[in-house]
Parts: sequence; C-alpha cells; structure tokens
Amino acid sequence: MRFEFATANRILFGPGVAADLPRIVSSLGRRPFVLTGGTPERHEGILNPLARAGLKPATFGVAGEPTTETASAAVAAARRAQADVVIGIGGGSAVDTGKVVAAMLTNEGSIEDYLEVVGLGEALRNRSAPYVAVPTTAGTGAEVTRNAVLLVAQHRVKVSMRSPFLLPHVALVDPALTHSMPPELTAGTGLDALTQLVEAFVSKKANPVTDGICREGLRRAARSLRRAFEDGSDAVAREDMALAGLFSGLALANAALGAVHGFAGPLGGMIEAPHGVICGRLLPHVIAANVQALRDRAPGSPALARFDEIAQIVTGNESACASDGVAWVEDLCHALALPGLRRYGLAEADFPAAVAQARKASSMKGNPTELQDDELTAILAAATD
Repeated sequence: MRFEFATANRILFGPGVAADLPRIVSSLGRRPFVLTGGTPERHEGILNPLARAGLKPATFGVAGEPTTETASAAVAAARRAQADVVIGIGGGSAVDTGKVVAAMLTNEGSIEDYLEVVGLGEALRNRSAPYVAVPTTAGTGAEVTRNAVLLVAQHRVKVSMRSPFLLPHVALVDPALTHSMPPELTAGTGLDALTQLVEAFVSKKANPVTDGICREGLRRAARSLRRAFEDGSDAVAREDMALAGLFSGLALANAALGAVHGFAGPLGGMIEAPHGVICGRLLPHVIAANVQALRDRAPGSPALARFDEIAQIVTGNESACASDGVAWVEDLCHALALPGLRRYGLAEADFPAAVAQARKASSMKGNPTELQDDELTAILAAATD
C-alpha cells in the first residue's frame, strides 16, 4: 500500500474561530487582498476587525460562478494593490478564486497556462502567496483542496488549476458563518459534500485515512443535511454539515472523485445550474450504474461492498444494500425539492457532447469502474427529468 495525504498547513474549526482572522493575517502579511462573493458588504463583520487591527484590505467581489475572466481581473487588482497575503471569504467560488490569485501573485504567465483540459496544463513553479480560506457555506471543501475550478466560457466547460501549491496556508472553518445560508443553498452545498464523500469512499485511489474521514462525514451529512435545510438555526446540524464539507474536501484532495464530478464540469459549462444541484441529480443514478457495471464486469470488486456500506451508514440499517442507498439519496433529493436538470436547459441533444467531455475529466480516473458511453448517456437521461 502506498498513498499521500496533504492538506492546508493549518485548520481551525469551531464556532467563533473567524474572530482569529486579524491575528492570523497579521502574521502572514500587511497588505491583504480579500475575495468575497458578489456583495462584499455582507462580510463586514469579518472585514471590519481587519481594519481595526491596522490592516486595510482591498476587496474584490466574485459574482456567480468564477470564470477565467473574473479570476484574471482579480489577479490584476491584487497586483495593483501590491498584496502580500490573500483571503477568500465565501462559498467555493470566492475560495477557489482566492487560490488562483494567491498562485498568480508568485507565478508568471496567464491563468490559462496552468489550466487542465483546455489550457496548457503547466505546473506552478513557485509557492503561492500566503492564503487564508474562510468558507461561509458547508459543502465544497475548497478550503482544504489543491485545485481551483473556473468556468471557461468560450469552451462552455469548467476546468481546474491543480497544484499542491494551491493548498491554503490556513483554513478557518466557523460553522456560525453558515447559519444565514438559505434552504436552497444549504441543499446544494450539502449535496456536493455528500457526493464528494461517496465518490472518494469508492474511488480507486481511496486509502485508510480518507476511508475514516469519509465514514464520519457520511454519518454527519446523513443525520443533519435535511435538518439544516428545514431549520437553518439548528446549530448542531450546521456544525455537522460544516464538518461534512471539510471532510469531503480532505477526502477528495487525497483520494479522487468519480463520474458525478466527471459530468459536473462539462454540465456546469453547458447549463446554468448550481453545482450541488447537478451533483444531487446525478448521484443516485451514478451509484446505480456503477453497481450494475461492477456486478456485470467485476463481480469481485471491493467497491461493491463499499456501496453497501454507504447504504448502511446513511440509512442506519446494518443490513442495507446499495439499492437502499440509491433509494435513500432519491428520497433526500425529493425532500430538498431538487428539480431535474431539464429545468436548467439540459436536453437530449446535449448528451453526446457532455459524455465526450466527461470522458476527458480528471475525476473520471477515480471512478471505481469505466462506464461505457451508453451507461453514461442513461445516467444523463435519468438526471434530466
């Protein structure tokens, strides 16, 4: 057995840890550049203490899904501000854009030079500028991953910049910051976390460390996602989901993902659907397709027992099997009022391009078995309606 485990240099978790931000930033630099969502004023409670500590942050709002154009503009703004430390406050969009900015402050060339699939895929040569990630959603795990996802509009696809240098120096995970998430955002980010935990657990690259992380993350997501959706003030559920999101990031960064995320990049560029909704709609059908393919072509695969174990964890039934897990996910998606992908414009005419692009995605390398084009097409058809 051989594996590697890497994460942020330091992780601080718990209600109230965001108050440590000024002290941490002061130890890393004096000219902070802050990435937020589209409305920076929403985070004044976090930003104002920076100013009181003698730090005068320059801010940049990332509205919607981060594109290469948005990220390039953020890099230019950070260079003009002569930033020496970067902070990402918000959901995965702000946190991922912050990773790109921190990397490009110390590396030459353009963002496209370092992108997978549609770029040159070059390796970053220099360590990123100090970067502090402060997630305000619970799901992407971006605060502890070594990639940053960007939409390349001209190619209608989401792709990654990937490097160990993208791992944040510090991740501040404060569950209290997630209490204001509306139900639909709670559902989407939570389903992203659930999907990442499932895919990392059955991945070809799973290891004993990520296995334990996934098991605990699945337990917490299973018992608390619906609760957090129904009552955003449920502090216990919010803490569970913040941990599930953190654990999902730790797992995916050190194992791999699978066909759900193989599809998520192409579909995210083709339709304007939240990433978590895409994951949630695909997840039960990808599980079912993987289980059937393994039974047909690799009946001795240990992944089959892992799909059964997932079902046992999420249902709480020690005798549950993979089909029970599929039913549980479908019931959860119904409870979270998740629409089909047709609602966002996905049509049968898009399937061939989506399948072709998914095959090129790095996430597909971790799927427990290679799915054929007809199986991938059937997954899309089931997720569309």
